Amino acid sequence: MTDTYDERPPLMSDTFHMNADPVSRRGLIGGLSAGAAGAAAASMMPSSASAAVPDGFDTMDPETNLRTLLKIQGDLSGDDIISGFAGKAWLWVPGEANHLAFQTYGVGATRLDYQGDGVWNFHHREILYYMDPKTGEILDTWTNPVTGRTVEVLHILNDPVNRISRVEGGFRSPPFDHEIVGDRIVFQIDVFRTKENPISRQDYPLHSQQDVYQSCELWAISSSLSEVANPDVTSASNHTAWARCGMWLPFMEMGNRAGHMVYHAQSFKFMNGIDGLPKYIRDYTAKNYPKYLEAPREWKGLSENENTWSYAKKIIDDKRAQGRGGPGGKGSVFGVPDAGM
Repeated sequence: MTDTYDERPPLMSDTFHMNADPVSRRGLIGGLSAGAAGAAAASMMPSSASAAVPDGFDTMDPETNLRTLLKIQGDLSGDDIISGFAGKAWLWVPGEANHLAFQTYGVGATRLDYQGDGVWNFHHREILYYMDPKTGEILDTWTNPVTGRTVEVLHILNDPVNRISRVEGGFRSPPFDHEIVGDRIVFQIDVFRTKENPISRQDYPLHSQQDVYQSCELWAISSSLSEVANPDVTSASNHTAWARCGMWLPFMEMGNRAGHMVYHAQSFKFMNGIDGLPKYIRDYTAKNYPKYLEAPREWKGLSENENTWSYAKKIIDDKRAQGRGGPGGKGSVFGVPDAGM
Protein backbone atom coordinates (compact mmCIF):
# COMPACT_ATOMS: atom_id res chain seq x y z
CA MET A 1 0.00 0.00 0.00
CA THR A 2 1.51 3.36 -1.01
CA ASP A 3 1.44 6.59 0.93
CA THR A 4 -0.35 8.69 -1.67
CA TYR A 5 -3.80 10.07 -0.93
CA ASP A 6 -5.36 8.60 -4.07
CA GLU A 7 -4.23 5.01 -3.46
CA ARG A 8 -4.20 4.48 0.29
CA PRO A 9 -7.38 4.09 2.35
CA PRO A 10 -8.68 7.45 3.65
CA LEU A 11 -8.05 8.52 7.20
CA MET A 12 -10.43 10.68 9.24
CA SER A 13 -8.29 13.80 8.71
CA ASP A 14 -8.51 13.44 4.92
CA THR A 15 -12.17 14.37 4.97
CA PHE A 16 -11.44 18.00 5.67
CA HIS A 17 -9.28 18.42 2.55
CA MET A 18 -11.78 17.15 0.00
CA ASN A 19 -13.17 19.35 -2.76
CA ALA A 20 -16.66 20.37 -1.72
CA ASP A 21 -17.04 23.79 -3.33
CA PRO A 22 -20.69 24.90 -3.15
CA VAL A 23 -21.47 25.30 -6.86
CA SER A 24 -25.05 26.49 -7.15
CA ARG A 25 -27.63 24.81 -9.35
CA ARG A 26 -30.23 27.07 -10.89
CA GLY A 27 -33.81 26.63 -11.99
CA LEU A 28 -37.34 27.75 -11.41
CA ILE A 29 -37.97 24.65 -9.35
CA GLY A 30 -36.05 26.39 -6.55
CA GLY A 31 -39.25 28.23 -5.74
CA LEU A 32 -41.43 25.15 -5.31
CA SER A 33 -42.76 23.86 -2.00
CA ALA A 34 -40.77 21.11 -0.30
CA GLY A 35 -41.07 18.51 2.43
CA ALA A 36 -38.70 17.68 5.25
CA ALA A 37 -35.60 15.61 4.52
CA GLY A 38 -37.12 12.65 6.32
CA ALA A 39 -35.58 12.98 9.76
CA ALA A 40 -37.94 13.64 12.66
CA ALA A 41 -37.62 16.79 14.77
CA ALA A 42 -38.33 17.47 18.41
CA SER A 43 -39.86 20.65 19.87
CA MET A 44 -39.52 23.83 17.82
CA MET A 45 -36.99 26.48 18.84
CA PRO A 46 -36.77 29.97 17.33
CA SER A 47 -33.93 31.20 15.14
CA SER A 48 -31.22 33.30 16.76
CA ALA A 49 -31.43 37.03 16.32
CA SER A 50 -27.64 37.30 15.84
CA ALA A 51 -27.95 37.64 12.06
CA ALA A 52 -30.35 39.45 9.77
CA VAL A 53 -32.50 37.04 7.75
CA PRO A 54 -32.93 38.16 4.10
CA ASP A 55 -36.15 40.06 3.44
CA GLY A 56 -39.05 37.74 2.70
CA PHE A 57 -37.15 34.61 3.82
CA ASP A 58 -38.96 33.33 6.90
CA THR A 59 -37.34 30.17 8.23
CA MET A 60 -40.26 29.68 10.61
CA ASP A 61 -42.71 29.45 7.72
CA PRO A 62 -43.41 25.70 7.29
CA GLU A 63 -43.04 25.70 3.50
CA THR A 64 -39.82 27.73 3.55
CA ASN A 65 -38.43 25.70 6.43
CA LEU A 66 -38.99 22.39 4.67
CA ARG A 67 -37.74 23.64 1.32
CA THR A 68 -34.58 24.90 3.03
CA LEU A 69 -33.88 21.57 4.69
CA LEU A 70 -34.40 19.66 1.44
CA LYS A 71 -32.22 22.10 -0.47
CA ILE A 72 -29.41 21.32 1.99
CA GLN A 73 -29.84 17.54 1.93
CA GLY A 74 -30.71 17.10 -1.73
CA ASP A 75 -31.30 18.97 -4.98
CA LEU A 76 -34.73 20.45 -5.70
CA SER A 77 -34.06 20.09 -9.43
CA GLY A 78 -34.24 16.29 -9.12
CA ASP A 79 -30.55 15.64 -9.85
CA ASP A 80 -28.71 12.97 -7.88
CA ILE A 81 -26.71 14.05 -4.85
CA ILE A 82 -23.72 12.11 -3.48
CA SER A 83 -22.59 12.58 0.10
CA GLY A 84 -19.66 11.07 1.96
CA PHE A 85 -19.28 10.71 5.71
CA ALA A 86 -16.07 9.72 7.50
CA GLY A 87 -16.00 8.84 11.16
CA LYS A 88 -15.32 6.33 13.89
CA ALA A 89 -17.26 3.61 15.70
CA TRP A 90 -16.64 2.68 19.31
CA LEU A 91 -17.58 -0.20 21.60
CA TRP A 92 -18.83 1.00 24.99
CA VAL A 93 -18.67 -1.88 27.48
CA PRO A 94 -20.13 -0.69 30.81
CA GLY A 95 -17.84 -1.11 33.78
CA GLU A 96 -15.04 -2.48 31.60
CA ALA A 97 -13.60 -0.38 28.76
CA ASN A 98 -14.19 1.62 25.61
CA HIS A 99 -12.67 0.32 22.37
CA LEU A 100 -12.16 2.09 19.06
CA ALA A 101 -13.51 -0.66 16.84
CA PHE A 102 -13.47 0.91 13.38
CA GLN A 103 -12.90 3.86 11.21
CA THR A 104 -16.01 4.25 9.07
CA TYR A 105 -16.80 5.74 5.70
CA GLY A 106 -20.29 6.04 4.31
CA VAL A 107 -21.72 6.98 0.92
CA GLY A 108 -25.25 8.29 0.49
CA ALA A 109 -27.07 8.73 -2.84
CA THR A 110 -30.19 10.91 -2.85
CA ARG A 111 -32.74 12.08 -5.39
CA LEU A 112 -35.78 14.27 -4.77
CA ASP A 113 -38.97 13.85 -6.79
CA TYR A 114 -41.63 16.53 -6.36
CA GLN A 115 -45.17 15.11 -6.32
CA GLY A 116 -47.06 18.40 -6.13
CA ASP A 117 -49.13 19.85 -3.28
CA GLY A 118 -46.08 20.22 -1.02
CA VAL A 119 -45.11 16.54 -1.18
CA TRP A 120 -41.68 15.18 -2.11
CA ASN A 121 -40.53 11.60 -2.51
CA PHE A 122 -37.02 11.28 -1.08
CA HIS A 123 -35.21 8.44 -2.90
CA HIS A 124 -32.15 7.32 -0.96
CA ARG A 125 -29.73 4.44 -0.49
CA GLU A 126 -26.60 4.29 1.63
CA ILE A 127 -23.59 2.15 2.36
CA LEU A 128 -21.21 2.38 5.31
CA TYR A 129 -17.90 0.55 5.43
CA TYR A 130 -16.24 -0.75 8.58
CA MET A 131 -12.52 -0.10 8.29
CA ASP A 132 -9.33 -0.88 10.19
CA PRO A 133 -9.07 1.70 13.02
CA LYS A 134 -5.39 2.40 12.23
CA THR A 135 -4.98 2.02 8.47
CA GLY A 136 -8.47 2.83 7.15
CA GLU A 137 -8.54 -0.35 5.04
CA ILE A 138 -12.02 -1.76 4.38
CA LEU A 139 -12.37 -4.98 6.37
CA ASP A 140 -13.61 -8.41 5.35
CA THR A 141 -12.97 -9.90 8.81
CA TRP A 142 -12.51 -8.34 12.23
CA THR A 143 -11.05 -9.54 15.51
CA ASN A 144 -13.33 -8.39 18.32
CA PRO A 145 -11.27 -6.76 21.11
CA VAL A 146 -13.91 -7.75 23.68
CA THR A 147 -14.37 -11.44 22.83
CA GLY A 148 -11.11 -12.13 21.02
CA ARG A 149 -13.05 -13.86 18.25
CA THR A 150 -12.64 -13.20 14.54
CA VAL A 151 -15.83 -12.73 12.54
CA GLU A 152 -16.95 -11.80 9.04
CA VAL A 153 -17.79 -8.12 8.70
CA LEU A 154 -21.24 -7.14 7.47
CA HIS A 155 -21.08 -3.60 6.15
CA ILE A 156 -24.18 -1.40 6.25
CA LEU A 157 -26.05 -1.86 2.96
CA ASN A 158 -29.35 -0.01 3.20
CA ASP A 159 -31.37 -0.01 -0.02
CA PRO A 160 -33.72 1.71 -0.09
CA VAL A 161 -34.03 4.23 2.73
CA ASN A 162 -36.89 6.20 1.20
CA ARG A 163 -38.89 8.96 2.86
CA ILE A 164 -41.94 11.08 2.12
CA SER A 165 -41.66 14.78 2.96
CA ARG A 166 -44.80 16.88 3.38
CA VAL A 167 -45.54 20.49 4.13
CA GLU A 168 -48.72 19.34 5.87
CA GLY A 169 -50.03 16.05 7.18
CA GLY A 170 -46.75 14.22 7.68
CA PHE A 171 -45.71 12.16 10.68
CA ARG A 172 -43.76 15.21 11.87
CA SER A 173 -44.81 18.75 11.03
CA PRO A 174 -42.58 21.69 10.16
CA PRO A 175 -40.96 23.97 11.02
CA PHE A 176 -37.98 21.93 12.22
CA ASP A 177 -35.56 23.09 14.89
CA HIS A 178 -32.84 25.40 13.65
CA GLU A 179 -30.44 28.16 14.69
CA ILE A 180 -29.03 31.02 12.62
CA VAL A 181 -25.66 32.49 13.56
CA GLY A 182 -24.03 34.83 11.08
CA ASP A 183 -24.37 33.23 7.63
CA ARG A 184 -24.81 29.72 9.04
CA ILE A 185 -28.14 27.96 9.42
CA VAL A 186 -28.06 24.75 11.43
CA PHE A 187 -30.94 22.30 11.79
CA GLN A 188 -30.77 20.15 14.93
CA ILE A 189 -32.65 16.89 14.47
CA ASP A 190 -32.77 14.21 17.18
CA VAL A 191 -34.16 10.83 16.18
CA PHE A 192 -34.85 8.23 18.88
CA ARG A 193 -36.24 4.91 17.66
CA THR A 194 -37.95 2.18 19.62
CA LYS A 195 -39.65 -0.65 17.76
CA GLU A 196 -39.83 -4.41 17.48
CA ASN A 197 -36.48 -5.97 16.72
CA PRO A 198 -36.69 -8.23 13.63
CA ILE A 199 -33.92 -10.33 15.19
CA SER A 200 -35.49 -11.70 18.38
CA ARG A 201 -33.57 -12.90 21.42
CA GLN A 202 -35.34 -16.26 21.36
CA ASP A 203 -34.45 -17.08 17.77
CA TYR A 204 -31.15 -15.19 17.49
CA PRO A 205 -29.61 -15.18 20.99
CA LEU A 206 -26.04 -14.69 19.76
CA HIS A 207 -26.93 -11.83 17.42
CA SER A 208 -29.57 -9.89 19.34
CA GLN A 209 -29.31 -8.09 22.69
CA GLN A 210 -33.03 -7.49 23.15
CA ASP A 211 -36.42 -7.85 21.52
CA VAL A 212 -36.88 -4.08 21.35
CA TYR A 213 -34.78 -2.30 18.75
CA GLN A 214 -33.44 0.95 20.21
CA SER A 215 -31.18 3.58 18.69
CA CYS A 216 -30.69 7.31 18.54
CA GLU A 217 -29.25 9.51 15.83
CA LEU A 218 -28.26 13.11 16.50
CA TRP A 219 -27.89 15.42 13.52
CA ALA A 220 -26.62 18.98 13.08
CA ILE A 221 -27.29 19.86 9.42
CA SER A 222 -25.57 23.06 8.37
CA SER A 223 -25.37 25.31 5.32
CA SER A 224 -24.93 28.91 4.21
CA LEU A 225 -27.94 31.13 4.87
CA SER A 226 -27.24 33.15 1.74
CA GLU A 227 -27.21 29.96 -0.36
CA VAL A 228 -30.47 28.54 0.95
CA ALA A 229 -32.21 31.90 0.75
CA ASN A 230 -31.31 32.31 -2.93
CA PRO A 231 -34.29 31.12 -5.03
CA ASP A 232 -31.95 30.29 -7.94
CA VAL A 233 -29.98 27.79 -5.84
CA THR A 234 -31.61 24.35 -5.86
CA SER A 235 -28.80 22.51 -4.07
CA ALA A 236 -26.98 24.21 -1.19
CA SER A 237 -23.72 23.09 0.40
CA ASN A 238 -24.05 20.72 3.34
CA HIS A 239 -21.95 19.82 6.35
CA THR A 240 -23.67 17.47 8.77
CA ALA A 241 -22.33 16.32 12.12
CA TRP A 242 -23.80 12.92 12.96
CA ALA A 243 -23.70 10.78 16.08
CA ARG A 244 -25.42 7.47 16.72
CA CYS A 245 -25.88 5.15 19.69
CA GLY A 246 -27.21 1.65 19.15
CA MET A 247 -27.01 -2.01 19.97
CA TRP A 248 -24.16 -4.35 19.14
CA LEU A 249 -24.09 -5.20 15.45
CA PRO A 250 -25.42 -8.69 14.66
CA PHE A 251 -22.15 -9.83 13.03
CA MET A 252 -20.31 -9.13 16.32
CA GLU A 253 -22.19 -12.03 17.93
CA MET A 254 -22.27 -10.29 21.33
CA GLY A 255 -25.96 -10.68 22.08
CA ASN A 256 -25.30 -11.90 25.62
CA ARG A 257 -23.09 -8.94 26.62
CA ALA A 258 -24.13 -5.54 27.92
CA GLY A 259 -23.05 -2.43 26.07
CA HIS A 260 -23.64 -0.45 22.91
CA MET A 261 -22.10 1.10 19.82
CA VAL A 262 -21.26 4.80 19.54
CA TYR A 263 -20.70 6.40 16.12
CA HIS A 264 -19.42 9.88 15.32
CA ALA A 265 -18.99 11.18 11.77
CA GLN A 266 -18.85 14.28 9.59
CA SER A 267 -20.83 14.29 6.35
CA PHE A 268 -20.35 16.49 3.28
CA LYS A 269 -22.40 16.89 0.12
CA PHE A 270 -20.14 16.64 -2.94
CA MET A 271 -21.19 19.27 -5.43
CA ASN A 272 -19.07 17.53 -8.10
CA GLY A 273 -20.79 14.16 -7.52
CA ILE A 274 -18.87 10.92 -7.07
CA ASP A 275 -15.60 12.67 -7.95
CA GLY A 276 -15.71 14.16 -4.46
CA LEU A 277 -15.30 10.73 -2.87
CA PRO A 278 -11.83 9.53 -1.89
CA LYS A 279 -10.44 7.47 -4.76
CA TYR A 280 -10.09 4.36 -2.60
CA ILE A 281 -13.76 4.52 -1.58
CA ARG A 282 -14.98 5.39 -5.07
CA ASP A 283 -13.04 2.57 -6.74
CA TYR A 284 -13.97 -0.02 -4.11
CA THR A 285 -17.64 0.91 -4.32
CA ALA A 286 -17.66 0.94 -8.13
CA LYS A 287 -16.18 -2.57 -8.14
CA ASN A 288 -18.20 -4.16 -5.34
CA TYR A 289 -21.41 -2.13 -4.80
CA PRO A 290 -21.86 0.11 -7.87
CA LYS A 291 -25.54 0.82 -7.35
CA TYR A 292 -24.69 2.86 -4.24
CA LEU A 293 -23.11 5.51 -6.45
CA GLU A 294 -26.52 6.59 -7.73
CA ALA A 295 -29.89 7.17 -6.12
CA PRO A 296 -32.78 4.72 -6.64
CA ARG A 297 -34.73 5.35 -9.83
CA GLU A 298 -37.85 3.36 -8.90
CA TRP A 299 -40.01 4.42 -5.98
CA LYS A 300 -40.71 1.70 -3.43
CA GLY A 301 -43.08 1.96 -0.49
CA LEU A 302 -41.70 2.75 2.93
CA SER A 303 -42.38 -0.83 4.01
CA GLU A 304 -39.54 -1.86 1.68
CA ASN A 305 -36.97 0.22 3.57
CA GLU A 306 -33.91 -1.69 4.74
CA ASN A 307 -31.80 -1.31 7.86
CA THR A 308 -28.89 -3.21 9.40
CA TRP A 309 -31.06 -5.56 11.40
CA SER A 310 -33.53 -6.45 8.65
CA TYR A 311 -30.62 -7.00 6.25
CA ALA A 312 -28.63 -9.03 8.80
CA LYS A 313 -31.63 -11.30 9.42
CA LYS A 314 -31.65 -12.27 5.74
CA ILE A 315 -27.93 -13.05 5.85
CA ILE A 316 -28.16 -15.06 9.08
CA ASP A 317 -31.14 -17.05 7.81
CA ASP A 318 -29.31 -17.77 4.57
CA LYS A 319 -26.19 -18.95 6.41
CA ARG A 320 -28.31 -21.19 8.65
CA ALA A 321 -29.95 -22.69 5.57
CA GLN A 322 -26.44 -23.57 4.39
CA GLY A 323 -25.77 -25.44 7.63
CA ARG A 324 -24.01 -22.73 9.64
CA GLY A 325 -24.88 -22.12 13.29
CA GLY A 326 -24.20 -25.53 14.79
CA PRO A 327 -26.80 -27.72 16.55
CA GLY A 328 -30.15 -25.96 16.61
CA GLY A 329 -28.83 -23.31 14.26
CA LYS A 330 -28.42 -20.69 17.00
CA GLY A 331 -24.63 -20.66 17.21
CA SER A 332 -22.09 -18.58 15.33
CA VAL A 333 -22.68 -17.99 11.63
CA PHE A 334 -20.14 -15.16 11.17
CA GLY A 335 -17.20 -16.84 12.93
CA VAL A 336 -14.10 -17.36 10.81
CA PRO A 337 -12.83 -20.96 11.06
CA ASP A 338 -9.37 -21.39 12.58
CA ALA A 339 -9.33 -17.76 13.66
CA GLY A 340 -10.46 -17.77 17.27
CA MET A 341 -13.93 -19.32 16.82
